[in-house]
Amino acid sequence: MIRRHFFLVVALVAVVLMLVVGGLKLAFGKQDASKAGGGGRATNVSQMVVGERPFTDRIEVLGAAKGRQSVTITSNTPELITAVHFTDGETVRKGQVLVELKADQEDAGISEAKARLAQAERDYARWKTLADKGIAPRATAEQYLSALDVAKASVGTAQAQKLDRVLRAPFSGRVGISDVAPGMLIAAGTPIVSLDDASIIRVDFSVPDRYLQTIRIGLPIAARPDALPGETFQGKIAQIDTRIDPATRAIKARAEFPNAGGRLKPGMLVKVSIDQGERTGVAVPEAAVQFEGTQASVYRIAKGPKGMVARRTDVDTGISEGGFVEIRAGLKKGDRIVADGLNRIQDGAPIGGGKGKPGDKKGDKAGEKGGADRKAG
Repeated sequence: MIRRHFFLVVALVAVVLMLVVGGLKLAFGKQDASKAGGGGRATNVSQMVVGERPFTDRIEVLGAAKGRQSVTITSNTPELITAVHFTDGETVRKGQVLVELKADQEDAGISEAKARLAQAERDYARWKTLADKGIAPRATAEQYLSALDVAKASVGTAQAQKLDRVLRAPFSGRVGISDVAPGMLIAAGTPIVSLDDASIIRVDFSVPDRYLQTIRIGLPIAARPDALPGETFQGKIAQIDTRIDPATRAIKARAEFPNAGGRLKPGMLVKVSIDQGERTGVAVPEAAVQFEGTQASVYRIAKGPKGMVARRTDVDTGISEGGFVEIRAGLKKGDRIVADGLNRIQDGAPIGGGKGKPGDKKGDKAGEKGGADRKAG
């Protein structure tokens, strides 16, 4: 019995000692953390003085390129192809014959209509002569004149039906790739070949109605196709729609770009931009700005109780251009901020040394060394 009580007492004492030791560690750990936060080793970071730089006010929207004129050649009737008069990618002129369809029935119809016309002309001539001599009534001659007019119209109808069997280019341009060949039977509405006049490329785009006073016909505009990175094409606004879309509050405009070299292709996704002029604003490097959702912030270097510290400061950003971000509010010219290495610091962290410019290798190395020292400490 005594031995059992002895082990119970020893176990109880051990538990009490563990609780005391844990409490002491927790208390001293908080004190150490407090000391480290208030007066820990300073972190060397790359710093910069906030300045100003020019920014270009620019309207940028997306649009799809299309030719000056574009059409897909089709047939309005099912028929057999008898001849193809173009090659893929060929430049054709307006009125040039592209495809001929089988027209035996139409040729026969024309011959028949012409024969009836000849007979009507002879009948009318004979009855007119008799009416002029007073042998036949004038009304009979007029009936044959009407028959002559009907015969002439029949010839025109037959010839028009023959024209439907000959497909011509409606305008000058360049044909695309086609799979048609003589002997192929096509249905009505079947695409035969595309035809594009790409000497001038048009881009339709929409801009918010608040820019209505900015855009105007003849205004210079630039196009940057996604398919041709680094290339810019200059053009002008050719048309502005007469109505504002009540659902989107945007107005449609059309820009035209000369395309003598044929670099722009119909269907390209194009970013068009309109420059509204330059202005000067407070700017910081993109690496100095942190974004959390829609809120942007920088670390401004301010005087603390025991030296310089990094203070997280919310800012209102504007446009980005040339690796710099416009700061509309939250900073002013002459403020000193952390230029990069934001992942190595936190709000209120002590800052030391490191006066390098943004991107300066010495500043970066100093920041890395300071971060390593802080981890070691």
